[in-house]
Amino acid sequence: MSNSTEATLAMNKDINGKPTLLSSLDLPVFLISGGALLLFVAAALYDIELVSRLVNSAFATSTRLFGAYWQVLLLLTFLIGLVMAAGRGGRVRLGNLSTPEMSTFQWMSIIMCTLLAGGGVFWAAAEPMAHFMSPPPLYAGETDKMNMAINALAQSFMHWGFLAWAILGSLTGVVFMHLHYDKGLPLKPRTLLYPVFGDRVMKGWLGALVDASCVLAVVAGTVGPIGFLGLQVSFGLEKLFGIPDVYSTQVAILIGLIVIYTLSAVSGVTRGIQILSNANVVLAAFLMLFIFLFGPTSFIVDTFLNAFGLYLDNFIPMATFRADPAWLDWWTVFFWGWFLGYGPLMAMFVARISRGRTVRQVIMLISIIAPMITCFWFTIMGGSGLAFELATPGSVSEPFTGFNLPAALLAITEQLPLGFVISVLFLVLTTIFVATTGDSMTYAVSMVMTGTDHPHASVRVFWGIMMGVVAAILISIGSGGISALQSFIVVTAVPVSLVLLPTLWTAPQIIKRMAAEQGL
Repeated sequence: MSNSTEATLAMNKDINGKPTLLSSLDLPVFLISGGALLLFVAAALYDIELVSRLVNSAFATSTRLFGAYWQVLLLLTFLIGLVMAAGRGGRVRLGNLSTPEMSTFQWMSIIMCTLLAGGGVFWAAAEPMAHFMSPPPLYAGETDKMNMAINALAQSFMHWGFLAWAILGSLTGVVFMHLHYDKGLPLKPRTLLYPVFGDRVMKGWLGALVDASCVLAVVAGTVGPIGFLGLQVSFGLEKLFGIPDVYSTQVAILIGLIVIYTLSAVSGVTRGIQILSNANVVLAAFLMLFIFLFGPTSFIVDTFLNAFGLYLDNFIPMATFRADPAWLDWWTVFFWGWFLGYGPLMAMFVARISRGRTVRQVIMLISIIAPMITCFWFTIMGGSGLAFELATPGSVSEPFTGFNLPAALLAITEQLPLGFVISVLFLVLTTIFVATTGDSMTYAVSMVMTGTDHPHASVRVFWGIMMGVVAAILISIGSGGISALQSFIVVTAVPVSLVLLPTLWTAPQIIKRMAAEQGL
């Protein structure tokens, strides 16, 4: 080896022999994804109305051309995952470890908190009420109020249940774990395409575009909830404590959130992220148990059993419903686009924390157990709201008018025993939920930037602060900034959904080979 080559290699390592930040950073991906995000923010600051029109036009085109494809993709991902888990390949152990890296409770806590995110609080309260007030097309014509409530919950289960969870890490998580931990490929979205394109996708512009598109989708999908949280918690603080709901309050909330999730991301998966997720699960379990015991208990039990049965009975009709494209665009297809955008980076994170688990364990948790817990959570929150609305018409629906999500949440919690305390705890829970998504996605984006499962701390700090700052800038424009970004999320799902497509056949092929190698 020449002296100049040795000098170059030495410059790329620190005093401990580890790669330096610049040597490990994927500059093309960093510049494309970061540049596109900054361009969006600059354009929004310059003319938010123009940006909104362009985004809405792209949104309409995306849902029209790809909506049906997304519905089929999510359905097949779920069904193929179940077949894999049920077969002999379900016993295949992943991640090149013979035993799990973390305890089952900690593993489940991180998965639940990361994938459910803050939407699991506000949407759990609001979506069932939205479907109750304006029944979905599949359930139109029903006039009995109790049946309308059951239908509303069943439709909510479809949007937050089996299909939504499966796309976030079942097949993709399996592919990532094999190709990264067994084959040594980098932990980047482009790795999902390696079984199809080989080395061509691992180097050059195609791989960089794939990674950048996936990063942009998940950053947009994370910035939206961060900014949304600032708006919602500020609303709650004014209602509960009289603190003015102004921009300075929203920014103060965002600064606190940024500090929490950035420190958590920097401390790593086995420390901050794990601690935050455990605290989140404990608080969520306490609130769920409190509402179950002291809220409309019998109504919750009855509606959950009825709605879950209806969900299973109408699972295929709801999953493949295409009769009302206008309704689909703003409900089912919108949610599918949002979850698809998260898909690759969520799967990377799932792969990072699931080492030593079997295929059956990963798929059962993500595709079956977590969705069922989510459906029960939606019944606890949304079902309580429906019970209060049926008992006192207008008690929840009137505050919810204009799609006011935090007003719907507080209208429910205030009617519970110790309503003020429970309302405050739900604001805390929502903040921690969003923080757990913020820290895990900061970590995942940093993994893409470096290709390792232990990304440089400075990269994590940069992306953590970057997402919070972008959220602060967008809410300074008004609600239109966050709304435009949320619609933009669906647009970014178009290329991401194409990246996820090959896992429908590559995941089963990988597991078949691994089962033979492990003698199963």
